[in-house]
Amino acid sequence: MTTRTADAGPDPLIESRADLIGLFARGEKTKDRWRIGTEHEKFVFSTTDHHAPSYEEKGGIHALMIGLTKFGWEPVYEGENIIALSGPDGAISLEPAGQFELSGAPLENLHETGAETARHIAQVNEIGAKLGMGFLGLGFWPDKTRAELPIMPKGRYEIMLRHMPRVGSLGLDMMLRTCTIQTNLDYASEADMVKKFRVSLALQPLATALFANSPFTEGKPNGFLSYRSHIWTDTDPHRTGMLPFVFEDGFGYERYADYMLGVPMYFVFRDGKYIDAAGLDFRDFLAGKLSVLPGETPRIADWSDHLSTAFPEVRLKSFLEMRGADGGPLETISALPAFWVGLLYDDQALDAAWDEVKHWTIEDHRRIRAEVPKLGLAATGPRGRTFQQLGKQILEISRRGLAARRRLNAAGDDETGFLAPLHEIVESGKVPAQRLLDLYHGAWGGDLSRVYETARY
Repeated sequence: MTTRTADAGPDPLIESRADLIGLFARGEKTKDRWRIGTEHEKFVFSTTDHHAPSYEEKGGIHALMIGLTKFGWEPVYEGENIIALSGPDGAISLEPAGQFELSGAPLENLHETGAETARHIAQVNEIGAKLGMGFLGLGFWPDKTRAELPIMPKGRYEIMLRHMPRVGSLGLDMMLRTCTIQTNLDYASEADMVKKFRVSLALQPLATALFANSPFTEGKPNGFLSYRSHIWTDTDPHRTGMLPFVFEDGFGYERYADYMLGVPMYFVFRDGKYIDAAGLDFRDFLAGKLSVLPGETPRIADWSDHLSTAFPEVRLKSFLEMRGADGGPLETISALPAFWVGLLYDDQALDAAWDEVKHWTIEDHRRIRAEVPKLGLAATGPRGRTFQQLGKQILEISRRGLAARRRLNAAGDDETGFLAPLHEIVESGKVPAQRLLDLYHGAWGGDLSRVYETARY
């Protein structure tokens, strides 16, 4: 989640509707300036007893943050607490229960993404080894209850933890017990954004299926392949879901702004502190009628903050965020951006992908979204094709898109190799969660503690 630590410097007041829409328009970039941003979260655990370390305990999360400064990371403070790190590889931040996130830098190609990920994992493993910590690549804590998890000292999380139970039964699970991989990608124009949004939103359930990796809850199989994805269905109906309006005629920046104006607020950030505005209306803020800041109107940074508080399957800010994948094995961290870059950054691939989904109805989207967390690649599309069959076709489109980019490394390899883990999944028909379940019912003999070695980075 976004980390704010101080009021930005020059931050103009929002004076008109055009200022709201302008944030999206300023994200437009010519194709030569398109970049790839990759974010991934992982669970931190003690190698002695598998507990989730607290922030303040000896050898805990604070110590991990301090240890990483060895590699040139600069601390970012909220009050007296280090709650993030910044550096040339982007930013490291803390999720609510100490899930450790790298929000990578905007990079030109997937070879750079792979190198960035490898550096980060090597760094956290080096410091973690000294502290007795390990890092787990899964979409959901396999054995922890909410009560067993610590809370990180970040002001926005205090507000969200209070508010979540008011609007859904699984919001606290989303905050405390999930991990994801995300990809952030650019667009050239409003029309380009619309097409990319529609394709990526329609195919987000396919990504969920391919990366499904959360089959356990509190020590036992939970009946899902991606329980993380299921959690979003009962987190907060005002800020989650498939966004049917994206597929309607006239969708663009203005329509997304209208959607966000209808999303209730969480907070306002002032003087280094978060002010609780949970459930209030951003339109009242625009009118100077926000009860917690009477007479004050929002700035651009407030709108940017507000955009980060909606959690649909695809999210628009000044770029598009792909949000459908579970956290998982090391090789899947680069496979996710490879999947989306191949589809969205080549015009022919984008057209071909749109041809596959443009006939899907809103009812199709809803049904597929509901089925995939349980069925994975066995879910079916509108014409009766399984997602395994669809996955093979979409992966081939993505492969062609990556090949057309011709982004080569020093050995002369293009980016298509990053799709290899996904090709293996669709050929076998087994997503990562199913492989874990096979181990649980087979070699592990029901001993879920063995996941800590199998799924460890």
